[in-house]
Amino acid sequence: MNAADMAATPQRPSALARYEDWPDYAVRHRYEAASPAAQHLADTLGVPAGTPDLEYTAHSETVREGVTTSRLSWQVGFGPRTSAWFVRPSGESGPLPGLLALHCHGGVKAYGAERLVSLPDQEEHHDAGSSTAGGSGQEPHPFGPIPPDVRKKLYDGRAPATWLAQQGFAVLAHDTFMWGSRGFGMDPLPWRTASAVDGQRALWREAGVEPSAAELYNAAAAAHEETVAKAATLLGSSVAGTVAHDDLAALGILATLPGVDSGRLGCLGFSGGGGRAMVLAALSPLVRSYVVTCMMTTFSSLLPAYLDAHSWLLHSPGLARLGDWPDLAVRSTAEAVLVQYALKDPLFPEQGMRDAHRYLVEHAATRYTGSFWQEPHVFTRAMQEEAAAFLSAALHPLQTLASPAPDLARTDS
Repeated sequence: MNAADMAATPQRPSALARYEDWPDYAVRHRYEAASPAAQHLADTLGVPAGTPDLEYTAHSETVREGVTTSRLSWQVGFGPRTSAWFVRPSGESGPLPGLLALHCHGGVKAYGAERLVSLPDQEEHHDAGSSTAGGSGQEPHPFGPIPPDVRKKLYDGRAPATWLAQQGFAVLAHDTFMWGSRGFGMDPLPWRTASAVDGQRALWREAGVEPSAAELYNAAAAAHEETVAKAATLLGSSVAGTVAHDDLAALGILATLPGVDSGRLGCLGFSGGGGRAMVLAALSPLVRSYVVTCMMTTFSSLLPAYLDAHSWLLHSPGLARLGDWPDLAVRSTAEAVLVQYALKDPLFPEQGMRDAHRYLVEHAATRYTGSFWQEPHVFTRAMQEEAAAFLSAALHPLQTLASPAPDLARTDS
């Protein structure tokens, strides 16, 4: 859409397509935390309260690679339905320790949690970017299966949620606010977003590149994140706070899934997913252990050169008044936290990582473990194996028999 197209458009398009009900929900629902420290964080981030006793719908189930994968969806109270995958060992039964696998930002918003789950091509579903809110969670993905290079670049070619289930965990991976099934509508493009996409199209033309539908969506969503951050600020919330709302909802679902021990819950995430893990653990006492990969530094180390390396998941207004970034780990009641640092990570200065590590050693020594890797910004297989071993030691998986499927009777559709 160019300037002439905008001028010819009789009405300015919505900048919150699929989320027109978000403002009303956000101003009427405020999260009530279990402790003053968690409440202070929730108020600072503007975390909306979730729907009590949230119900899910189980759509399908597949058995392959030694695990049973169930496709779930639920409605958090605003915006489109959330798509998710529950993966557990096929030969195990509960109670198993539960993990919430939190997908990264990655500059890839066309796809959400499916980057973490191994699925046959025909099982790649949901309605990301659709102009119709609240799909059933069963529509073919408008962008097709997730490109293999996405998983290779971010997760060393492995689907971590599926692999963790193979190690004996019950794993839930969900799309969060702004990604995949929870993405914003981009047809028509909001005007400011359209201008940014026009510029990217010009660069592609000059380079002789024909972008895919997913690449176009990702370009639009990247520019649109600024608009979402503005909307969140107007609502007394934040991008990180609204993402935390979705993550808290998923954690509540995980705690109720058949075969999951609600007393042994953990979470983990890489990059933006690591930031999500820190916020979630600081907000909810349900998280007993968690892993943060490639998402730890000090705020001061981001100034002035590293500000543009990160999204609004890290840059939350007012958060610095509560302390530094590693203070989130100190606020958590989790019994054990592992932070994995990648010393060749171009998104974080080494000194910032070292300073954060020293701070955590000083303030959370009995609960904190830090490991340093000579790696760039990637969650390698070796790092995943360390994370799994750490969570296994903290949550003590049990080896039993066949795991039940999600309860088809517990449905909201």
